[in-house]
Amino acid sequence: MKEGLSKSVVFRLIAVTLLSLLIVLQARLWIFNGGFSQVSRLRTQVELQSHENEQLAGRNERLEAEVEDLQRGFGAVEERARSDLGLIGQDETFYVFSEQQGGGEAVKTAK
Repeated sequence: MKEGLSKSVVFRLIAVTLLSLLIVLQARLWIFNGGFSQVSRLRTQVELQSHENEQLAGRNERLEAEVEDLQRGFGAVEERARSDLGLIGQDETFYVFSEQQGGGEAVKTAK
């Protein structure tokens, strides 16, 4: 009878140990770092980074096209100088209109 009783105690001890181990592993998987919560956070970060990368790739393509235009022709350089620096060419008249009342005079430059 003692033999049957000790087997039962050993079996219960093993069962409790395995159950405890299972609970610890499940808690680690669901709650602590390195589990599902961290995987979810990393997926969100990957999505955000992918979106940012797409935006930057589009910007890079536009910049590459602009560089190619500037390298290929003088027209792009002239357009850039006109829009960014306000430069005017020979035999051109540059007018600046203001929206002030009473003084709608235009400024004439470079002829």
